[in-house]
Amino acid sequence: MASGKARLAQVRWLIDRLDERLLRLINARARLALAIGRIKKRKKWPVYDARREASVLRHLQTANEGPLSDAAVRQVFQAVLAQCRRRERRSHRRKR
Repeated sequence: MASGKARLAQVRWLIDRLDERLLRLINARARLALAIGRIKKRKKWPVYDARREASVLRHLQTANEGPLSDAAVRQVFQAVLAQCRRRERRSHRRKR
């Protein structure tokens, strides 16, 4: 029984490390989205580009190898895109 608990603790530790890596990658993505936002602001282009977002989501669903379903991948990345867009809009308002 102790080995089961030890294995569970080990897998949870691995998940924690992976979560930290995911967080760093999501924040790196957000920084790049802010850079795109600065370009869009200079060009007076809108923050939201529905065609680009649809293209990103299609690409991710095509790249998905599971075990998450395409619908789950779509939900996760819609949330990431929405948060990046929200941050970009705040940045636009603040620097007028």
